[in-house]
Amino acid sequence: MRRLGSVQRKMPCVFVTEVKEEPSAKREHQPFKVLATETVSHKALDADIYSAIPTEKVDGTCCYVTTYKDKPHLWARLDRKPNKQADKRFKNFLHSKENAKEFFWNVEEDFRPAPECWIPAKEIEQLNGNPVPDENGHIPGWVPVEKNNKQYCWHSSVVNYEFEIALVLKQHPDDPGLLEISAVPLSDLLEQTLELIGTNINGNPYGLGSKKHPLHLLIPHGTFQIRNLPTLKHNDLLSWFEGCREGKIEGIVWHCSDGCLIKVHRHHLGLRWPIPDTYMNSKPVIINMKLNKYDYAFDIKCLFNHFLKLDNQKFGRLKDIIFDA
Repeated sequence: MRRLGSVQRKMPCVFVTEVKEEPSAKREHQPFKVLATETVSHKALDADIYSAIPTEKVDGTCCYVTTYKDKPHLWARLDRKPNKQADKRFKNFLHSKENAKEFFWNVEEDFRPAPECWIPAKEIEQLNGNPVPDENGHIPGWVPVEKNNKQYCWHSSVVNYEFEIALVLKQHPDDPGLLEISAVPLSDLLEQTLELIGTNINGNPYGLGSKKHPLHLLIPHGTFQIRNLPTLKHNDLLSWFEGCREGKIEGIVWHCSDGCLIKVHRHHLGLRWPIPDTYMNSKPVIINMKLNKYDYAFDIKCLFNHFLKLDNQKFGRLKDIIFDA
């Protein structure tokens, strides 16, 4: 099977969207909703959406594995944002009734400084050697996750740079109804994007871990393919999300043959998220660390050590995994 696309930029909705002046269920203090119409977008049609591979959209924070200091390394998403003056000009432009076609950015002066090790996301446009901001006025990019950086402590909990491994959740290779947590070499994940989920990420919609024993995992994008998706019609997808067990997910990401990624979120269809019983939590999960215990000496409090103690154990659901004190 071909490797599916990586998330390096904002994904467009599969349907043409419209703005309704109602409070957003997705973003607090946002006075409007972005809802899908019944029309499939030109971007989706141009990307041959009907031949694309549909996968579960996982609710976490985006990460990237690429080299840093000549070794495979986990990177966290960090978008460069405009300074106050530029942000004010941009918002005035968005709300103005003039027919100005384009907003002109001065990237060197309009944006807050980025950390020295920041790199722009791969697929963003370049103009005169500078990255071009997206439609939201952001420049997507990445920063390396350092071991002792408190800002990214949950990211660093799922990687061990000494042994160059990461804690990954995926489908069991021999049983599509079973999930598997394993330690995967970072070299196997090079140039892939992944979603970090867990106790302290996005309100923990999957109910993982606890405040005392936080639990976080990486999921490579495109991991959970959707097998029985209905036709690409607004009402059919709405019924699928509302009525099918497989539809108890945040959304769908279609991986198109040209590398383009197209999405639909439950909120686009007027549905709420998070929900109590997610599809991810309906499957049993097995711990299969695939490590020789005598070759690995982990810190006693780290996630790798906790999972090593649970090696080869099976749980009814992800949220059932509990670590001993």
